[in-house]
Amino acid sequence: MNLHMEKNNGTVVLYIKEKRLDAHNSGELKDRMLELGENGKIHLVVDLAEVRFIDSSGLGALLSGHKNTSLRNGSFKLCGLQSQVQSMFELTRLHRVFDIYPSVQEALGSN
Repeated sequence: MNLHMEKNNGTVVLYIKEKRLDAHNSGELKDRMLELGENGKIHLVVDLAEVRFIDSSGLGALLSGHKNTSLRNGSFKLCGLQSQVQSMFELTRLHRVFDIYPSVQEALGSN
């Protein structure tokens, strides 16, 4: 999976550099987020700006990351959802579960 990571004042920003977040690559994302949590990085922002398609495996990986950070009293935010991806979150009602922001800057500034 093509994933870029930056640290910003105690928050890790994960930039997903893939067109699709699906069964093919979601396991790697889930593992990376779990590893970050185990290493004490419990404030995450996941940028989905380049993702045009997400399936149930991708949603499951994001839910796993959300759960793991919540269990550690951290924060988990999503940003940059394209319209097709936003529609999937609304269809599954997951837009009510996640904190979703238009951009990385807005997600970082929301604390």
